[in-house]
Amino acid sequence: MSHHIVELKHVCFAYPDGTEALKGVTFRIVHGESVGLAGTNGAGKTTLLLNLNGHLIPTRGEIAIGEVPLSKKTRQEIRRKVGFVFQRSDDQLFMPTVYEDVAFGPINLGLNEDKVEERVRNALEMVGCFQLRNRPPHRLSEGQKRSVAIATVMAMEPDILVMDEPASNLDPRSRRQLINLLKGFGHTKIVASHDLDLILDVCERCIIIKDGKVVADGPSEELLLNKALLEENNLELPLSRQCLQAKQPF
Repeated sequence: MSHHIVELKHVCFAYPDGTEALKGVTFRIVHGESVGLAGTNGAGKTTLLLNLNGHLIPTRGEIAIGEVPLSKKTRQEIRRKVGFVFQRSDDQLFMPTVYEDVAFGPINLGLNEDKVEERVRNALEMVGCFQLRNRPPHRLSEGQKRSVAIATVMAMEPDILVMDEPASNLDPRSRRQLINLLKGFGHTKIVASHDLDLILDVCERCIIIKDGKVVADGPSEELLLNKALLEENNLELPLSRQCLQAKQPF
C-alpha cells in the first residue's frame, strides 16, 4: 500500500531565527510499521513530526507520503493522510462537547450528517469513549482527553498516525490503557516519546535523533537496550530494564 509509506530524503529545517532543527534526516517507513522516535529535548523530534504532516515545510530535502510529495500546494492532502495527535490534548479539543470535537474534522471534509455520525461513533468506540460523547472536554481526565484527541484524528480516517509524547501527564492506569489502545491500531504509527518503555511496548522499530540528525535506526529491542548507545545520546535505559538490572545479584 504505497499511500501508507513515509519517505524522507536529506530533510533540513531551520526556524526563522536561524536555528537548524533538522540536518539531513533520511529514512523510510513502510505500511503497518510502528516506529518510535527517541531523543532528548531539543533533538528535533517535534519539528520532524510537524514536517511530516505539513504543519511545517522542509527548508531543504524531500518528504513524500505515499506518492504525494509534500509542498505548500499538497499540504492539505498530506494532512488528510497523516493524522497528528499533539502533545497537549487541549490543543485539539476546543468544542463544547466531545461529540462536536470528534465531528469537527468529518464535517469539514463535507460528509453528510449520517456519515459524520458514523465516523464519530466508530472513532469514540475505538478508543472506548463513546459514553463521553456529550461531556464537555474540560470535564475529562487527562487520560480521557488523550483518548478523545486520538478519536478526533481517527475520525478523519488517516493512513498514518503520528503522536507527540502521547503518554505525558498520564497516570499509570491511563498510560497502560493508551499502550493497549496503540497496540490495537493496525495503522502505520510514528510515536515520539521520552517514555522509552512505551516505545518498547508499542514500536518494533526505533529511530534515535540527536542535534537534528538520525544517529541510529533499528529494532527497538536492540537500540533501547544498548546502554552505551543510549548514554552517547544522553538517554537512559528504559525504567523497566533499569529495575531488572537493579534486582540482579552481583
